[in-house]
Amino acid sequence: MKQALIVGGSLGGLFAGCMLLRAGWDVQVIERTPGRLDGRGAGLGVLPAMIEVLKAAGARVDRTVGVPVTGRVTFARDGSERAWLPMPQYTTSWSRLHSLLSAVFPEDRIRRGATLAGIEQDADGVTARLADGSSLRADLLVAADGLRSTVRRLPLPEVRLLYAGYVGWRGLAEEAAFSAPTRAALFGRFAFCLPEGEHILGYPVPGEADELTPGRRRYNFVWYRPADERALLTDAAGRVHEEGIAPQAIRPEVIAAMHADAEARLCPQFAEAIRVTALPLVQPIYDLLSPRLVYGRVALLGDAAFVARPHVAMGAIKAGQDAIALAEALASEPVEAALARYDAVRRPAAEAMIAESRRLGAYLEGRLGKIERDPVTLMRENGGVAASSPDWESLTAAIA
Repeated sequence: MKQALIVGGSLGGLFAGCMLLRAGWDVQVIERTPGRLDGRGAGLGVLPAMIEVLKAAGARVDRTVGVPVTGRVTFARDGSERAWLPMPQYTTSWSRLHSLLSAVFPEDRIRRGATLAGIEQDADGVTARLADGSSLRADLLVAADGLRSTVRRLPLPEVRLLYAGYVGWRGLAEEAAFSAPTRAALFGRFAFCLPEGEHILGYPVPGEADELTPGRRRYNFVWYRPADERALLTDAAGRVHEEGIAPQAIRPEVIAAMHADAEARLCPQFAEAIRVTALPLVQPIYDLLSPRLVYGRVALLGDAAFVARPHVAMGAIKAGQDAIALAEALASEPVEAALARYDAVRRPAAEAMIAESRRLGAYLEGRLGKIERDPVTLMRENGGVAASSPDWESLTAAIA
């Protein structure tokens, strides 16, 4: 039986693990975090492509996948409804998807608390050297260790994350913390507000332990705005956290300024969502484009290979599609030929996705000058639905 090592136990790693297991491979996942990853991450929209990749991985997908919303609304600065778009869908959380995949991928195949130290290859296979001095041998190694991939940086140290000039302030707020009027306005719909040169969007997601009961859910928001990356990533001791800072390390004055801007620039509904969020975080928006997805017997997958800006809402979907393409190629060809085919199929698709995400984010960079954004167009394009907007009946049928 052919053996595969997967570095990274997040969504991409679990997608790859499930696909390869179903294809008859012996799979082991190396995850540096000692404990389970449940409860992490933020929100995602559930699109038909996401349902397809979850089912391909063997996950059981039904209406508990997320929270149903009836459509999309844009609020004016005063809180009135500026535009409405009927677009029923489900919205969910990273944690919920991780639970679905974890339910079908065996826990005993995950080596937790293991840190990759190096990789060695020869004509017959690949060896992963771990920080504890041990090593693992396999026919194939899959890098699914995210945008700061250790595996990618070993052969491709010149490939860097490129800051787009703006950030996403993100948060998950408990439903019970909202006032009744704001809860009624936000929960049940996918919402937007468009202050000049910025935009914020939000929607309900499952709560702790994937809770879907009204009153126990959470509200996920992302506020895109231009920012000095270095200033936001500098902690109180003056240390700059390259490529991302932990929420607990963000300086209090930065949080206070963000809160003040929210009150001054956003509609009351979103200002309240930010106000009741216990631990907001800041996500610098990056582009990442690898020149190749394969070197030897190592394949890059998901964010380890390419990072598209969140506007296209395809991060988890792309990881699943990468995993499907990799498993399909390996099913019919030797490893080296299969990996070449994988690169040829997935690299053009990822490049197109990045180009589209850059188009959607151009005005946030200030490259387009002052523009008046049509709220209906923005609601259609952001969230990954422009290319495929299913009707409610077909979407619910797909997950039944």
